[in-house]
Amino acid sequence: MATGQLSAPAFSLRLMPGFDGLRPSSSSSTVKFTSFGQSKSQQKSVRSLVVRAPIFVASKYTSIKPLGDRVLVKIKTAEEKTEGGILLPTTAQTKPQGGEVVAVGEGRTVGKNKVDINVKAGTQIIYSKYVGTELELNGTNHLLLKEDDILGILETGDVKDLQPLNDRVLIKVAEAEEKTAGGLLLTEATKEKPSVGTIIAVGPGSLDDEGNRKPLSVALGNTVMYSKYAGNDFKGSDGADYIVLRSSDVMAVLS
Repeated sequence: MATGQLSAPAFSLRLMPGFDGLRPSSSSSTVKFTSFGQSKSQQKSVRSLVVRAPIFVASKYTSIKPLGDRVLVKIKTAEEKTEGGILLPTTAQTKPQGGEVVAVGEGRTVGKNKVDINVKAGTQIIYSKYVGTELELNGTNHLLLKEDDILGILETGDVKDLQPLNDRVLIKVAEAEEKTAGGLLLTEATKEKPSVGTIIAVGPGSLDDEGNRKPLSVALGNTVMYSKYAGNDFKGSDGADYIVLRSSDVMAVLS
C-alpha cells in the first residue's frame, strides 16, 4: 500500500532592501512528496518564497546619514486620482519612481581620485525600479540607494526635461508602425514595441579606472536602435513615450 508524506511549505517575510517581487530563498524549508519505495534522491523539492518589506526605523531615530556613494531619498507620494479625477484603489496606484534627495554620502574613491556625488539635498530625482532599501522614517517613506541607481535630475513634472546622470541617455521613442508592409492596419495589441528613438539628453559619461569621465559614444540628436526591454519607460506630458537607459544598451546609430 502506497504512503504519502507532506511537510508544510514555509513562507518567510523578511526585512530586506527594496521590493523585487517574489524571490526564492537559498536557505528555506521545502515541500516534499514521498511515495512507498521512492529513494530520498528522487524526492522533489520546492523552495519557499521571500517577500521584501520596508524597514521600519524606530521613532527615537530622527535622521540618517548615508555612507559612501549612497543617497537618502524621500519618496514621492503615489497618484491617488487619474487626470480625469477618478479615485484609484491602492492596487491600481503606480509605484513612484521619484522623490527628493534628503541626504547624501561623502562620495567614493576611484583610482586616486575622490569622486563626489552628483546630487545634493533638495534635488528632485527619478531612479530605477526595484532598487535600494525602503525605509519608513518619521512616518514617511524613504529610499536608501546608490548614486548609480539614480537615472537623472528632474526639477519639473515632465520627463522630457530630465537631466540624465553618469552614462545614461534619454530617448524619445519612435512611434509604432500603424500598418504592415502590405498596408494592413495594425491594432494596438499587434503593434510591435519600437526599439528605435532619438536621443534628446545625455549624461556626463561613466568613470574610468582613474575616476575620470569618459565621453559617451552617442550624442544629442542621434537616432539610435537600443536593446529591447532595457532601461526605464516613461510617458511624457505630450503623450509621447520616453526611455532612460545606459549608453551601453544602445546597439547602433541610424542615419
